[in-house]
Amino acid sequence: MFKDRNDAGRQLAGELSRYTYTNGLVLGIPRGGVVVAAAVADRLKLPLDVIVPRKIGVPGNPETAIGAVTEDGTAIYDDHLMHLLHLEKEDLQPHVAEVIAEIKRRTVLYRGERRIPNWQGHAIILVDDGIATGYTTLAALRSIKKHRPQEIILAVPVAPPDTLAKLEPEVDRVVCLETPQHFYAVGQFYRDFDQTTDEEVIDLLRTYA
Repeated sequence: MFKDRNDAGRQLAGELSRYTYTNGLVLGIPRGGVVVAAAVADRLKLPLDVIVPRKIGVPGNPETAIGAVTEDGTAIYDDHLMHLLHLEKEDLQPHVAEVIAEIKRRTVLYRGERRIPNWQGHAIILVDDGIATGYTTLAALRSIKKHRPQEIILAVPVAPPDTLAKLEPEVDRVVCLETPQHFYAVGQFYRDFDQTTDEEVIDLLRTYA
């Protein structure tokens, strides 16, 4: 159980500090993941940036995720759910386009005038406040790979073991503090899991960029 996202980030940074990082860069997934990532960046003395994956919702039931996408169009789909709902990727394209537009809006909001950095050759530490299904995480990882980083480290406070097992082949190293068998939601492992605001994300990026 973590006190809050700052506490989780400090504990995560303690584990990550056992390693060295050539051209290290911490990437947080908004919004809550940026709070955790900022604590990591602060402890490791590395710059902080953001990557904004978002889930793709089922048509007519947007709260149910059928995949995830990033700003550059890297998309992940739940093929089993697609089959059950008799959906093709083409059916989702209008919605996916809307999601990408929202991602671009948020990316500009968070980064401001700062240009997207070159991630090639960097050791990328991807941080979130936890992982549930892994859709957004996987989309982010696949997008990061296109930049040809030196290595990718996935660092999260908590995630179910079956989800981590699916993500491990995508990265060079996984650092996860808790892998509970009985997992319902990320928030159950925090005493304080209040929603992070856009303003908090912007302030943290300005401080640690």
